Amino acid sequence: MKNFKLTIEYDGGSFHGWQAQPGLPTIQTEIQKVLTLMTRENIVIHGSGRTDAGVHALAQVAHFRSETRISPEQFQVALNQLLPKGIVITECRYVEDWFHARFSAIRKTYRYRILNRSLPMAVGRQYLWHVRHDLDLSAMQDAANQLLGEHDFKAFEGSGSPRVTTVRRIDRAEFSREGDLIAFEISANGFLKFMVRNIVGTLVDVGKGKHTTEGLKAILQSKDRQKGGATAPPQGLFLMHVEYPEH
Repeated sequence: MKNFKLTIEYDGGSFHGWQAQPGLPTIQTEIQKVLTLMTRENIVIHGSGRTDAGVHALAQVAHFRSETRISPEQFQVALNQLLPKGIVITECRYVEDWFHARFSAIRKTYRYRILNRSLPMAVGRQYLWHVRHDLDLSAMQDAANQLLGEHDFKAFEGSGSPRVTTVRRIDRAEFSREGDLIAFEISANGFLKFMVRNIVGTLVDVGKGKHTTEGLKAILQSKDRQKGGATAPPQGLFLMHVEYPEH
């Protein structure tokens, strides 16, 4: 029994998220169908985490086990020929038996993209959130700094989140701007359901002047989702990187 690691890039716009759902196209379902066809085994792949419907990934990670004689290189070529065009396997390789895409992960990084101008974008609009209101990036960064460290993020959790605890540790939360495009990158040891999108929605409210830095801190401490901003739309969110220990 061999353990295979996949690194996957996908455009989430055509799929109902990562997780397999009966009768719906998902990333997990599409990859499992091809692997099962190739190996003639009932293959189940395990991802580093679930991405929501419409969310994209540049480096999602998954693993699966198989008794096949097919090599990682052969898997990569065949998968990229047979999968829908919105999914690309950027790497396939053997990994040690202990490796688990979800439980071995120690840090994940997401990026959220915002177009901040009055006019919408014709080309690329499916990969960002268009916010017409002028945003105070300095205030947004000050507020984001309040999220650093270990906290209970229940105030930024979506309903129906499968978790044991809502405590997470955020190591990085940084805004950058290039012209009209704003990028927000956040790294943590784990994320709750809708957590990044709920944080972004609340930080945009800070940028609009609806909340202050101290107001965001109070929302965090309240553990009340109703006090935060609206959930940012999914199309601006990208899973950028999943980090694992070397051993």
